[in-house]
Amino acid sequence: MSSNQEARQSVMRPGGPRGSMGRPIEKAGDSKAALVRLVRYLAGERRMITGLLLMILVTVTAGVFAPRFQSAAIDKMVSRAFGEIPRLLAIMLLLYIAAGIGTLLQGFLSARLTQHVVKKLRSDLFHKIIGLPIGYIDRHPHGDLMSRMTSDAENVSNVISSSLGSLFSSVLTLVGTLVMMLTYSVSLTILTCVTIIGTVIVTNVLSRLMRRYYLKRQTLLGNLNGIVEEKITGCRTVTAYNLQDRVVDEFAQTSDALTKTAVKAEMIGSLMGPMMNMLNNISFVIVAVFGAWFAVKGYITVGVISAFTVYSKQFSRPVNEIAQLYGQIQTALAGAERIFAVMDIDSEDMSGIEESPVTDGTIEFSHVDFSYVPGKQVINDFNLRIEAGKKIALVGSTGCGKTTIVNLLMRFYDPDSGEIRIDGVKTTDISRKTLRNDVGIVLQESMLFTDTIRGNLKYADPALTDEAMMEAARISNCNQVALALPDGYDTVLTGAGSSLSQGQRQLLTIGRAFLSMPKFLILDEATSSVDTRTEKHIQDAMANLMKNRTSLIIAHRLSTIRDADQIIVMDQGRIVESGTHDELLAKGGLYHSLYMTQFAGEAI
Repeated sequence: MSSNQEARQSVMRPGGPRGSMGRPIEKAGDSKAALVRLVRYLAGERRMITGLLLMILVTVTAGVFAPRFQSAAIDKMVSRAFGEIPRLLAIMLLLYIAAGIGTLLQGFLSARLTQHVVKKLRSDLFHKIIGLPIGYIDRHPHGDLMSRMTSDAENVSNVISSSLGSLFSSVLTLVGTLVMMLTYSVSLTILTCVTIIGTVIVTNVLSRLMRRYYLKRQTLLGNLNGIVEEKITGCRTVTAYNLQDRVVDEFAQTSDALTKTAVKAEMIGSLMGPMMNMLNNISFVIVAVFGAWFAVKGYITVGVISAFTVYSKQFSRPVNEIAQLYGQIQTALAGAERIFAVMDIDSEDMSGIEESPVTDGTIEFSHVDFSYVPGKQVINDFNLRIEAGKKIALVGSTGCGKTTIVNLLMRFYDPDSGEIRIDGVKTTDISRKTLRNDVGIVLQESMLFTDTIRGNLKYADPALTDEAMMEAARISNCNQVALALPDGYDTVLTGAGSSLSQGQRQLLTIGRAFLSMPKFLILDEATSSVDTRTEKHIQDAMANLMKNRTSLIIAHRLSTIRDADQIIVMDQGRIVESGTHDELLAKGGLYHSLYMTQFAGEAI
C-alpha cells in the first residue's frame, strides 16, 4: 500500500432508496438557497413549464366545473325539465374528456421536464467531480460522491416528475373548489372545512412517525447493503478463514432489525390511507346531514348536495397531497443541497504557464514539507536533484513517503512549504494540464476502462495511428495480451479488465504510458503484480523507453532498480541514504537491511 493510501481512509457510506412515501425524509440545512438554485435549472425550461401549467389549468378547470353541470342536471331531473339534460350531460362529457387529455399531456410534459432538468443537473455535477482536486477526492468517501450523482439526483427527479405538477394542481384545485363551494352555500362550505382541520392534524402526526421509522429503516437497509457488498467482494477471504457461519449471523442480526423496523414503518404508513378515508367519509356525512336539512329548509337544492359531495372530496384531496408533498420536497431539497455543496467546491486550479518549460528535464526538490493532515508531517525537508535523463529510484518501507513525492510532482497536491522546479521553473507556476502532459505515469493499481484494448491503449491520444499503437504494444510486450484474445485489439474489456490477470492489466497500462510519449516517466511499483518472466520483459522495454528521459521509479521489489543511476532511500519522509545499488550495499545501512530482508531472509 502506498503512503498516499495509508494517509487516508475511504469509507463507503451505506445508501438505500430515496424519495417519497416509504423513503427517509431528510431536511435541507438551507432549504431556501437550495430551492432558489433548483428554480434556476427549471427556469431554463420555460416553454415546457408553460405548457405544463397550461395543461394543469385545463385539467383543474374541467374538474372544478364538471360537478356544477352535474348539479344542474340533477336539478333539471327533479324539476322534470328533461329537455335540458342532454346538453348538460354533453358538456360534462366534454369536460371529463378535456380533463383526461390534459392529465395525459401533463404527465408527458412532466416526464420531459424532469429528464431535461436532471440531465443538466447530473452533467454539471459530473463535470464538477471530474474537475475536483485529488485532495478532495481522497478525503471524501467515494460512495458518498456517487450517491449524490445517483440517489440525490433521483430524489430531485422524483419530486419534479411527481410533485411539481401535483403541487400546482393541488393549489389550483383547492382554490377553485373553495370558490365553487362558496358560490353555492357559505354555511355548508364552513361545515365541510371542519374535517380539513382533522386532516392536517392526522397528516402531521403520521408524517412525523413515518419520518422517524422510514429513516431508521433506510439506515438499516444501508447497513445490510454494506454487509452484502463487503462480504461478496471478500468472499474468498471469508471462505479461506471458514467464517461463513459468522457472516451469516451478522447478516441475520441486521436483517432481523431491519424486518422489525420495516414492519413498524409499514404499519404506520398504512394508517394514512384509512385515516384519510375516514375523514373523507365524515365529510360526506356532514354534507349529507346538513345538506339534507338545508334542502328541506329550502336554502339549497338537491343538485347542490350532489355537487357538494363531489367538491368535499375534491377539497380534501389537495390538502392531503400538499401535506404529503411537504416531506417529498424536503427530501428533494436536501438532495439538491448535497449536490450543490459539491458544485460549490473550488475546481482544481489549472492556471499557469501553458507552454512546457522542459528544455533538458532536470527536476529539483528544495526543502519540501508536506502533510495530508495538519500536524502529521509526511514529507520533512526533502531535498533532491534529479539530473536530466537519469533514472532515479525511491525505496523505503511502506508509508515512508515515496508515493507522496509522486503526488507532489504531479501536482495532485502542492507542498506546504519549499519548492519543486522543472528546469528552473516552479511547478506551481506551470499549469497542471501542461505539467501532466509532460509526464507518463504507471501506478501500482492498474486502471483500465470499459472499452476495447485499442481504446485503452490510445486513451491519452485517440488520434494515434494503429501502427504507432502496435509498435508501442510490441515494445511493452502487451501485444501478447491482445493477440491471445479472440478479438485481438478489438476485445472489449469490462469490469476494469477483470477477465485479465493482474499482470496482463499492468502490461496494458504500461503500454498506454508508452503511447503518451512523455518527457518524464513515473513508475509507481509498476512491476509489483507481474511474474518474474514478465518483469524481465518489462525491464527490457523500459530500458528503451527511459533513454534520454528523466525517470522516477518507486519499487518494493529491489531487483527492478539495480541499474538505477541513483537510489534514494527514504524513512519517515526524509532521505536517509543515496547512491548506486553497490554503494548502498557496501554502506550496510537501511538499504542493505531492506535488500537482505527481501533476498536473504534476514531480519531488520
